[in-house]
Amino acid sequence: MIEPKGRGVAWTEERRRGMGRWVGSDEGRRRRGGGMGRWVGPRRRVANTAITAVLLLFVLLALPQLMSLYYVDTMTQVAVYSMVALALGVLVGRVSLGQVAVLAIGAWVAARLLFATTQPYPLILLEAGLITMVAGVVIGLPALRLRGLYLALITLMLAGAITVVLATLNFPNGGHGFTGYNGSLLHIPPIRRPAVAASDPAYFRFSVLVALCMFALVLAHIKTRPGRAWAAIRQSEPAALAAGINTWLYKLWAFALASFITGVAGGVLAGAVHYLYSIGFPTQDSITLLAVVLMGGAYSLWGAVVAALLYQFLPSLLNNWGVSADWLIILFGVGVLQVLTTAPAGLADQVPRDLARLGRLLRGRLLRGRLRSAAPTRGSTK
Repeated sequence: MIEPKGRGVAWTEERRRGMGRWVGSDEGRRRRGGGMGRWVGPRRRVANTAITAVLLLFVLLALPQLMSLYYVDTMTQVAVYSMVALALGVLVGRVSLGQVAVLAIGAWVAARLLFATTQPYPLILLEAGLITMVAGVVIGLPALRLRGLYLALITLMLAGAITVVLATLNFPNGGHGFTGYNGSLLHIPPIRRPAVAASDPAYFRFSVLVALCMFALVLAHIKTRPGRAWAAIRQSEPAALAAGINTWLYKLWAFALASFITGVAGGVLAGAVHYLYSIGFPTQDSITLLAVVLMGGAYSLWGAVVAALLYQFLPSLLNNWGVSADWLIILFGVGVLQVLTTAPAGLADQVPRDLARLGRLLRGRLLRGRLRSAAPTRGSTK
C-alpha cells in the first residue's frame, strides 16, 4: 500500500495498529494513484458523526421554529432535491440529463395513487419509487452502452419525450380514469399529506426524515459490494471488466437505484406543493440540476445537500431580496468552470480543505507573532 506523502512515522504506526479507516475521496485517489480515499482516524470519525447528529437534530427541531413559512417551504424543496441530486451521484459518473423527467414520473404516480386510494403516505412513496424504478430501468436499458455526450443527448431527448407525454395526459387532479384528470373541475382538491404532517413545519420534518432514509440507503450500497463495483467502473470500466466485475449488471443497478430515489422524491414533492402541473418540470432544469450537482460534489453525500441548497434555497433567497434569480445562470456557469478546473470533487470537498488550510495559516502566523513578542530585543540585559 502506498503511504500518503507528509504523514510520517506517526501515521504509519497508527495505520499498522488499525486505529483509523479510509474515507472515499476522488481527490485522495488522484493524490495516491488509486488509493481508497483520505485517512480518517477514530477521533475524527467520532467527531464527524457527532457533528452530523447535532446538525440533524437542529434541522428537525429548531430550524422550522426559526424560519418563516416561506423558508420552511423552501427547505422542504431542498430536502426533495437533495434526494434528486443524490440519485444523480449514484449513476456511476454517467451524465444524465433526464432526472427532472424521472422526478415528474414519480410525482405523477404518487399524485394518482394519493387521489385514487387511501393508502398510508409512506406506502404511497414506496409504490411511487418502485414504479418509477421500473420506468427508469426501461429508459436506462438503451443507454447502458453509451457514455459522455451520446448518453447526455439520449437522456435529454427521452426527458423531452416524457415532458410532452405528461403535458398531454396532464397531472391527476382527482378525476376518474387512468389519468385521474378532469378538466371540468372548478375546485381542484389539493394533494393530501400524511395525517401526522399536515402543517408545513411538520411536512418539512417528514421530508427530512424521508431524505435521511434515502441517504442511508445509498450509504449502505456504498459500503458494500455495489459501491466498490461502482467505484471501479467509475475509475476505469475496462479495468473493472478485467477484474471480473459485471459492469452491465451494476450500471443497470445504478439506474434502478437512482430512479427509485427520484421516484420517492417525486412523491414527497407532490405533497409539498399540493398542486402539480407539467409546466413545473421543464426539460432545461435537468441541465441546471447537473450543473449544481457538479458544483456541490457528484460523489459526496454532503455534495447532494450543497447542490440542493444551490438549486432551491439560493433562488428563493434572491427572490426574497428582490433580485432576479436569472442571474444564477451566470453564477452557475462560473461555478461549474471553477469546480472543473480547481476542485473536481466539488465544494463539499474543497471548502473544508480550504478552511483547514486557512486555519493552519492563521495559527502559524499567530504562533510566530507570539514568538517574536516573547523573544528579547537586541541590546537588552538579562
